[in-house]
Amino acid sequence: MTSVPLEQKRPSDAERDRALAVLRDGAGSGRLSHDTFIRRMNFVLRAQSRAELADAIRDLPPTEPRSRTWTRALRSRLPRLKVERPATPNTRTAARPHDPAAYNDPASAHGPAAYDASGPAGTAYPERVAPPASPRRSRFDPVGVLASWLDGLPRLSLVRPAIAVPLPGLALPAPGSPTVRIGRGPGATLRMADVSVSRYHAELRHVDDGWMLRDLGSMNGTTVNDLRITTTVRVRPGDRVSFGAVAYVLTWTD
Repeated sequence: MTSVPLEQKRPSDAERDRALAVLRDGAGSGRLSHDTFIRRMNFVLRAQSRAELADAIRDLPPTEPRSRTWTRALRSRLPRLKVERPATPNTRTAARPHDPAAYNDPASAHGPAAYDASGPAGTAYPERVAPPASPRRSRFDPVGVLASWLDGLPRLSLVRPAIAVPLPGLALPAPGSPTVRIGRGPGATLRMADVSVSRYHAELRHVDDGWMLRDLGSMNGTTVNDLRITTTVRVRPGDRVSFGAVAYVLTWTD
């Protein structure tokens, strides 16, 4: 009795789900276009051997371990420190102290010519306006020096991440239940009043051992995990689906 090689055995449903998860990650990261994702997804669902399943995801990285996903999610929720550096004054444009010698320079803007006053009929007065007296030096202020030194130090502030609002749940239809029709029309099973939802938008049904979602040619489209679908796709609990601008997360039906 000859044994079938491992790579030629028919893949299990769990192996197909893992391959589809890798394809979803590749499409979400931009490595796969939407058309390539749909084509490979159909190929994975029709694969007759494990070798065909491996060929569909050979150029994509495997799904990262769950521990790494949890670590990244935990780090995104922790607050972080933000360093704020004070603005440094521009020394070139900063005000300079008064220089009495500038008043004796004829070419200076504060020289004698600037203080010549003209009288009526163009008569010039001989007297000049005296320059303002230079301010006296203040005493040494240690508190002011310390305050200015502290103002120049960088400041630390605690930035808390924004809390994501969880999506409402949409229960998957139980086995044997009729097809759930989603839309804005009066005949929809799940009727929505949002203007972005078409009258006959999509339908969700239970098939064999899973659930299938199909877009009915809606105007604003149907997405599964942020990817717009054009054919019937397989969905599972935890997937994010949106009908136009209305989004849900699929939940398990007991």
